[in-house]
Amino acid sequence: MTLILERRQVNAIRQHGEADYPAEACGLIGGTVEDGRKVAVLLVPLVNRRTDSARNRYLIDPESFRRAQEKLDRDGLEVIGVYHSHPDHAAAPSAFDREHAWPWLSYVIVGVARGRAGDMKSWTLSDDRAAFDEESITLEEQKAVWQ
Repeated sequence: MTLILERRQVNAIRQHGEADYPAEACGLIGGTVEDGRKVAVLLVPLVNRRTDSARNRYLIDPESFRRAQEKLDRDGLEVIGVYHSHPDHAAAPSAFDREHAWPWLSYVIVGVARGRAGDMKSWTLSDDRAAFDEESITLEEQKAVWQ
């Protein structure tokens, strides 16, 4: 499976990571699944509610998740992924990320070193939850369809 992002979405994720540094930034990716591709349509930036270790963990509180899910449902979209930043660490999932991830979703991670966004990668958790596999990200501008 491939994750399709627009350049503006990549920039928004990077900017969110920089803005929340040194804490982890987080948000949901809403979109559709078409022909083996997860197409991102809408990013829903969220507040990291983690109070004890926000520098290396994030928490999306259930109420924020519910509101975001309702917004995506109204727009005919589904949650296809989650994005978050890794302050001063690589754009690779941690053991904590693996323990809390759900199979199939795209987990986009941007490394933010000294406040500047760097590498961005997407990962999917295997069905047996044993490991993450890197998922390709394709940049593609979506075309508006007027009816």
